Amino acid sequence: MTDVFALLGHGFAVAATPINLFFCLVGAICGTLIGVLPGLGPVATISLLLPATYALSPVSAIIMLAGIYYGAQYGGSTTAILVNIPGESTSVVTAIDGYKMAQQGRASEALAIAAIGSFIAGCIGTVVIALLGPPLALMTQQFASPDYFSLMVLGLVSAVVLANGSAFHAIAMIFLGLLLGMVGMDLNTGEARMTFGLVELSDGINFVALVMGLFGVAEVISNLEGASVRIVNQMRIGTIWPSFKALRGAWGAVLRGTALGTLFGILPGGGATIASFSAYALEKRVAKDRSRFGNGAIEGVAGPESANNAAAQTSFVPLLTMGIPTSATMALMVGALTLHGIAPGPMIISRQPDLFWGLIASMFLGNAMLVIINLPMIGIWVRLLAVPYRLLYLAIVVICAIGVYSVNNSSFDVYMTVGFSLLGYVLRKLDAEPAPLLMGFVLGPMVEENFRRSLITSHGDPMIFLQRPISLALLLVSVALLISIMMPAVRQRRVEVFQE
Repeated sequence: MTDVFALLGHGFAVAATPINLFFCLVGAICGTLIGVLPGLGPVATISLLLPATYALSPVSAIIMLAGIYYGAQYGGSTTAILVNIPGESTSVVTAIDGYKMAQQGRASEALAIAAIGSFIAGCIGTVVIALLGPPLALMTQQFASPDYFSLMVLGLVSAVVLANGSAFHAIAMIFLGLLLGMVGMDLNTGEARMTFGLVELSDGINFVALVMGLFGVAEVISNLEGASVRIVNQMRIGTIWPSFKALRGAWGAVLRGTALGTLFGILPGGGATIASFSAYALEKRVAKDRSRFGNGAIEGVAGPESANNAAAQTSFVPLLTMGIPTSATMALMVGALTLHGIAPGPMIISRQPDLFWGLIASMFLGNAMLVIINLPMIGIWVRLLAVPYRLLYLAIVVICAIGVYSVNNSSFDVYMTVGFSLLGYVLRKLDAEPAPLLMGFVLGPMVEENFRRSLITSHGDPMIFLQRPISLALLLVSVALLISIMMPAVRQRRVEVFQE
């Protein structure tokens, strides 16, 4: 415990440098902005900003990108409460009771509870990272290649289980991502695979082109199909501070939401959206009077907002300690680290202590910044809804083209972005979520590497994956999850949950 506090002190020394403080603030502001504006999310925004991180140090880059992720959770609640427009999917359930509170003249109360709950959950989630990170990394260092292979298989299966929409579509997206990840030179033989004679593909598919196309431009195309509604809030907001009664009614929901969000953040395939919906369901279940929900229950704001912020923070635990992304956003973080020559995993704490502890310390600072940014500037954020989206989307497309080209000064990468944009649009029309594809693309090379290394070690005997207890346990959990979603009752319940 003493070592943790000493290392956290080192992290604060790293995070408190002027350059890192600046990029922490930039991430918090960008995150709040994209949280407020519907149609853009952290995945699309981080995709757009990936090329900009080339000019930054790895520590500054990951601090900024992390700030965008957890900052979006704060911003999404503001418009959900005031104008019933969730800026983020994580704020959908917040709008149910938050908007009712605003209509009842309790907007300041709802906004304050959302901000306070988010701040408390974010800080607790950051403490969990600091406490769990080192022991998990030490444990993972004992893993052999078969254990890593099975762990990544579990991550891919979890992405299928918790993906929105059809499980069949999610499995198809995983396999498509794995195939795309195999494009390029074979590391063992040096043979070109699926390059179609194109020299530009010899190093594999450009990660930035893939994510910008699938999540940036494709998101713009999809949003242009819908009607653009402009809402400028005229509601007067008083002092942003909750009453003692509201605090007393919300503290239990904040703690329950934080605990649930912490769990979902750590689990592969979880994430902030699942956590917020689960927290709302939990609050309804434990409430003495369930009729209050949907009519302005303070717990309906406090629970989900605490859960999504705790999940956003703790999702960095498996990423930094095991190299396993638990969501599409975390898969982008893997890509960002890889672009800077850093392999996320159990050695990152010992080899990159400035990055690990600096990131954790920056989360404390970022959460404090977000409270300061959000509450006094609520009126400004809501007025941003009056910005014509078509102007915003045009700027995004231009930034995408410039950003992709600037990575390698290659027009071929721009053409690839166009191709993946069309693919992303088609996948959305087919109700096939592209997030599992990204997970397969990021984890694919690591799955292949550990699979082949295991077979080389065992002289071609596949039983090595069943002979090691850790690998066997992980594979059994994966099989159990796959069987569960194929059961008719579970499959029907899963469809109902995602429809809700």
